[in-house]
Amino acid sequence: MPKIDPEKLDLEERLIKTNKCQKTHKGGRTMSWNTLVVVGDHAGHVGIGLGKARGVPDAIRKGVEDAKKQIIEVPMIGPTIPHAILGSFGASRVLLKPAAPGTGVVAGGSVRAILEVAGIRDVLGKILGSPNAINSAQATMDCLKKLKRADEVAKLRGKSVEELLPKGMLRAMASDMPVAVAEVATVEAVAEVADNA
Repeated sequence: MPKIDPEKLDLEERLIKTNKCQKTHKGGRTMSWNTLVVVGDHAGHVGIGLGKARGVPDAIRKGVEDAKKQIIEVPMIGPTIPHAILGSFGASRVLLKPAAPGTGVVAGGSVRAILEVAGIRDVLGKILGSPNAINSAQATMDCLKKLKRADEVAKLRGKSVEELLPKGMLRAMASDMPVAVAEVATVEAVAEVADNA
C-alpha cells in the first residue's frame, strides 16, 4: 500500500481520550499523560496515534505526529462502507455494517470519532468485547484496513463485477447515489449491465 503524504491533505485533528499516569519515586511522584488522537480529511483518509508526555499539549502534539504517519485510505461507496466487517485488536472486537443513506453514524466511543473523521456518514458500529478506547480504536482501524471494493474482489477472483454482485445491488449502485470519483467508471459499467438485466 503506497504511503499517503499528510501535507497534501486538509486534516482535522480530534482528541479521543486522555489518560493520566503517576509514577512514584524516592523524591515524590512524577505525573505524565498519554493521549489518543485521530486525524482525517472527511474524504476517506484517517489515522490514529498515541502520544505520551509530561504535559497534555505535548502529548497531543506527539499523538498528531504519530497519527499522520499511520494514515490509511478507506474504500467507500457513497457515504457508507462497501460491506460488513469484523475487526479485532487485543480483547476488543468491532463490527461495522453499511447503512442506508440518512442513517448517520450509529456507533459509540472511539469508533464514532474515527468514522466521522474518515468521512463515513452512514454506518452501523458495535464494540464487542473490551470497550477500552485504545484497543477499540485499533480494532476500528483493523476493520477499515480489511475493507475491499467490489472491483478489487472481482479482480482477485478472476470475475467481472456483474458476475459478483446480485442484480438488486447493481441497480442500487447504478441509481443516483453519490459516489467517489474513482468509482464513477465502475458505476457506469454497472448501470449498463443493470439496464440490460
